[in-house]
Amino acid sequence: MKRITVFCGSSFGTEEIYKEQATLLGQTLAKQNIELVYGGANVGLMGAVADGILNEGGKAIGILPNFLRSKEIAHLGLTELILVESMHERKTKMNDLCDGVIALPGGFGTLEELFEMVTWAQLGLHKKPIAILNINGFYDSLIELTQTMVEKGLLKEANQSMLLVSDNIDDLLDKMRNYVPPTTGKWIDKDQS
Repeated sequence: MKRITVFCGSSFGTEEIYKEQATLLGQTLAKQNIELVYGGANVGLMGAVADGILNEGGKAIGILPNFLRSKEIAHLGLTELILVESMHERKTKMNDLCDGVIALPGGFGTLEELFEMVTWAQLGLHKKPIAILNINGFYDSLIELTQTMVEKGLLKEANQSMLLVSDNIDDLLDKMRNYVPPTTGKWIDKDQS
């Protein structure tokens, strides 16, 4: 993996460990010579992961819609800042530039970005590893919900397994490196129903 896209909050949240782990993730990526692709902001966990990688001499590429730049949240120390016109164009560009995705704690935007990427994988549009760094159990309820989706017949277990989860950065990166996408598609053939 040469580049990883990180989705995360533009706030720090209520627990200091979120910021600590976001910074550590950036530092770890730099030490492993993996470039960061992210939303381009200098605030919250987004800023922490970017600062973490940049302070260790790594590279950070930000993708920022023009309307957010006018709010003066663009990180000015990035290796590269790419301006786009829309949120959809931002996600498409982030996907184009990366070899995998990690989600840190965040809100609606983080979840929307994460699930669009995992949906694209489920539909066979890419075969990249999609991962959650489950800091301090932040995503426990979401992981439980995906299990309910499987139990209720709305999600295949093979598709659920596409979402890699760990509370440890090195373990998560190992899972991503060793990821093998499922061979079954999203759609069930009439013969299988």
